[in-house]
Amino acid sequence: MKYYTRHFINNQFLESHDGGQFDILAPATNETIGHAASGKPADIDAAVRAARMAFDSGVWSKMPVELRSRKIRHIGDLIIKHADEIAELEIIDTGIPRKQITGSAIPRAAENFYFFAEQLKLLEGKSFKGDGWHNYVTYRPVGVAGLITPWNTPFMLETWKVAPALASGNCVVLKPAEWSPLSADKLAQIFQEADLPAGVFNLVHGFGESAGAPLVAHPDVQLISFTGETTTGMEIIRNGASTLKRFSMELGGKSPAIIFPDTDIDRALDGITWQIFSLNGERCTANSRLLLHRNIFDRFVEKLKERVAGIKVGNPDDISTEIGPLIHPEHWQRVRRYIDIARNEGAEIALGGDRPPGFEKGNYFAPTLILNVKNEMRIAQEEVFGPVLAVIPFESEEEAIRLANDVKYGLAGYIWTNDSARAHRLAEALECGMVWINSHNVRDLRLPFGGSKYSGIGREGGRWSFEEFYFDTKSIQIPTGEHHIPKIGV
Repeated sequence: MKYYTRHFINNQFLESHDGGQFDILAPATNETIGHAASGKPADIDAAVRAARMAFDSGVWSKMPVELRSRKIRHIGDLIIKHADEIAELEIIDTGIPRKQITGSAIPRAAENFYFFAEQLKLLEGKSFKGDGWHNYVTYRPVGVAGLITPWNTPFMLETWKVAPALASGNCVVLKPAEWSPLSADKLAQIFQEADLPAGVFNLVHGFGESAGAPLVAHPDVQLISFTGETTTGMEIIRNGASTLKRFSMELGGKSPAIIFPDTDIDRALDGITWQIFSLNGERCTANSRLLLHRNIFDRFVEKLKERVAGIKVGNPDDISTEIGPLIHPEHWQRVRRYIDIARNEGAEIALGGDRPPGFEKGNYFAPTLILNVKNEMRIAQEEVFGPVLAVIPFESEEEAIRLANDVKYGLAGYIWTNDSARAHRLAEALECGMVWINSHNVRDLRLPFGGSKYSGIGREGGRWSFEEFYFDTKSIQIPTGEHHIPKIGV
């Protein structure tokens, strides 16, 4: 079957202004399975103008909250309705194993709309009284939101941005990753079925330079929410500076998992292997650095070797597959280069490090375990974004904190210990935006999501999506009596 994705502008599916297209590759074979319209500045401008017109008309931004909430919730219902089709598109387009797509990613996508539909109804302005004044805070949508999303679990991450942006009353232009356009096209079809007002949701496919950059620079776009690589995020901020855009940036990570001897070793093994090797290792919050206490180092590494060797690599369509192919040949080469870098730095490639036997076609990469790693090595400092785990020993709590923080990133951290006081000390000490204790990444949508240092700017999730990003906050001050006004010029 051949696929063709077009832009979705003003509730219509459209070709690019110049007729440009790019190939869509299947990661499992690298065969061309279709073509996508390749957006340029003219396509972005058309989408932004449609969004601006819809926003200024008030048909969405001034819609009663209860009605807008119902419409947002209906989109979640339509995702459930089309869940099987969405899953098929994600599997063929990204290589993520079937069990991981159907078990969590698609249900979470629907939940994003359900959650923010309810959050909208719960949003309350704040009131401050006293000293002859009644002061209060209200919220208003900002305008046109430019949303730039990544290629790992693309459908779920698109909905993570689209749902709060629309629930807030903004209108949207979505620029999905060019390596995974299929499920975004299905999202546009769902919006067409939902029959939202024209221009409320718009989609332009294309590359960062030709579609993403003009979206960021467009003067009629007030918000940019971006998830992706750190250097790209830096460039986006530079491009949007001249129009004083509001940014939410969820960027790279090199997150540590710190394991102490007093933890449940088998549960820790479950948690860290899932967090680095699921989703083919292409996970922003992956615990790609494993900090192991020396007292359990040898015992844990032996168990880890056995577990990693047992991970089933296979066709992502197979329900028993645990790791599928990486997203694209270019990304495969990038991950592979880091293996050479690690080896040249003196690290030991204990398992994996290349294409697994029997997988000559596609972008398959064996689950990889790297030992003899020092924290200053590039393999421990730079984001690989693949199924690659670097193991580093430590001897004391203080050393674990130093190693964990001695990296430019600060997205997530994972602490495994049964000492509750230690867990709290480390959670406070880690320089990152999110910490899980005795667990892998389990998301509560009410909490803020985001990173510190080179891992991002701002927070989304729960009320933070509304109050800190997708809404403008306005304060209104009213005197309740005849307060004193100084005179001048009398």
